[in-house]
Amino acid sequence: MTTTNPITWFEIGTDRPDEAERFYGELFGWEFAEQGAPGRSYRVTGGGADGAGIGGAIRASDGSTPNYAIFYAEVPDVAAAVRRAETAGGRVLVPTFTAPSGLTFAHLLDPSGNHFGVFTPPPGR
Repeated sequence: MTTTNPITWFEIGTDRPDEAERFYGELFGWEFAEQGAPGRSYRVTGGGADGAGIGGAIRASDGSTPNYAIFYAEVPDVAAAVRRAETAGGRVLVPTFTAPSGLTFAHLLDPSGNHFGVFTPPPGR
């Protein structure tokens, strides 16, 4: 079975990013590189040995939101994916947003309450 929208990114949100980095590093051998802005830690890890897995990151939070783990499906059009999700019974948590880098994403809930994201990479990627 093939898919046109692969899962290509994950994110772990936590108010204890040092502990999460240590845990996943020891458990899976993941190494992280800080790519966040000052005061907004975003620690990125690659796709595993020989690029066989997906990349992801640990996002530091201030503790005002629950910790989470989320997967992202890469789609050609985030707005269209959001419309299809709503038609299929999903709900929008974070509306379509385009970052200064050109990356566009949205967060959704499936009908059973699972949180996931969709994104389109910046142009030229």
